Amino acid sequence: MKYATVGIIGAMKEELELLYSSAGMESETVKAGMSFRRGVLHGQPIIAVQSGVGKVNAAVCTQALIDLGADCVLFTGVAGAIDPELQIGDIVVSTASIQHDMDVTPLGFQPGVIPYQEISTFPADPELVELAAGAGARAAKGKAIRGIVLSGDQFIASREKVQSLREGFHGACAEMEGAAVAQVCHMNGIPYVVIRSMSDQADGSAHMNFAEFTVLAANQSFAVIEDMIRSLQK
Repeated sequence: MKYATVGIIGAMKEELELLYSSAGMESETVKAGMSFRRGVLHGQPIIAVQSGVGKVNAAVCTQALIDLGADCVLFTGVAGAIDPELQIGDIVVSTASIQHDMDVTPLGFQPGVIPYQEISTFPADPELVELAAGAGARAAKGKAIRGIVLSGDQFIASREKVQSLREGFHGACAEMEGAAVAQVCHMNGIPYVVIRSMSDQADGSAHMNFAEFTVLAANQSFAVIEDMIRSLQK
């Protein structure tokens, strides 16, 4: 499995600083107010970018990244755990991504279904999933699992909402960008995977955990990406 250019997206600056310094990323293109930086990591050409928060930012970022030449997309960041077995520091590798806040139920559609489209659950690329799962198992301070990533323009912070998402979508974690990245990749025929470190348990405790977790998440994200890039080059 070889890619001409690997696209890497992070939602926050902290997630990308280690990557920028390690890949000698000097070439920069600005599109839609976002800085796309080119470099080479372990012999693999990459483009890395900070998307910002939310599905619109993520969708615009992903399309621009693909237009600039990325032929696969890796998305790293943090998320709130939905699976009750997950703890802070664990990693979820997406098997698929769903927009949990897509709700057209008054017209007879199921929650999460995008009307008049063939699919609303966007599967991740199986080979990238395997690479990410292996890298995650080596990098995680806790455990790394495969699971469904749920995305919405909402910060989940209640036990009731966590239970609803778990029961309704069988999600492993909740965040604010992954399904938008997944949908744009699907529309362009580009393989993708989302890798999320658990920063909290989406139950209202995030304000106590998030700041102190940022450094751990950044280091884990970089370790996973670096491991995957090494594997792609073998």
